[in-house]
Amino acid sequence: MKKSLFARWQANFWAGLAIVLPAVISIAVLRWLFGTVANITDTLLIFLPTKLTHHDAGNGPMYWYWSLVALVLAIFLIGTVGLLARNYFGRKIIEWVDSALLRIPLLNKIYGATKQVNDAFSTTNKTAFRTVVLVEFPHAGVHSIGFITSDQQEEVEAKTGRKVVCVFVPATPNPTSGFLLMVPEEKVIRLEMSVPDAIKYVISLGAILPGNILPGQDFKTARGAQPSLPGAGSQ
Repeated sequence: MKKSLFARWQANFWAGLAIVLPAVISIAVLRWLFGTVANITDTLLIFLPTKLTHHDAGNGPMYWYWSLVALVLAIFLIGTVGLLARNYFGRKIIEWVDSALLRIPLLNKIYGATKQVNDAFSTTNKTAFRTVVLVEFPHAGVHSIGFITSDQQEEVEAKTGRKVVCVFVPATPNPTSGFLLMVPEEKVIRLEMSVPDAIKYVISLGAILPGNILPGQDFKTARGAQPSLPGAGSQ
């Protein structure tokens, strides 16, 4: 029996939606991101008259192309700060600004905490979010993907008598929230999965497999290696 016209149209619609939806979501995210960043960077053009940069003779929102100019200006200024940080006098200026901000009541609390978080994720930190692991969570026998954020927990190790690492287990499908676990090092299973692959795996609820692995394909086979069993030695 031939499919009805409506059934064929419905099948075509879902097929088209599967193709169009990723592009629509990507564009929507970019627009939201640009609008969010523009709310901050637009203030860089405060020296220009609003009649030039805003709709309705200065009473409306800023023209999008001026927001783009402000974003480019922000990128240039950030790059300039990075350039200054690479020489002696620039570092001294940055240290002076840091010291001044840390002396301002209330602001020093916010700035200090933000700076500590930024330092934790900087390239100088060799452990934070560099390694993907499996940990038994939320209970024994069930594993969750996590990221090692720190392997230096001296007080905890002194109190527990065990070497522990900090592991962030992200929630799904929003990986910006989750759980911070202190796991004994011997109970952490380190994976070869990259951090971007792990994040995509979490966001997709496990639908997007890491790397080039196809559904039903073995991890070792996908990389041209022979699978090995724990504790197996040479014969």
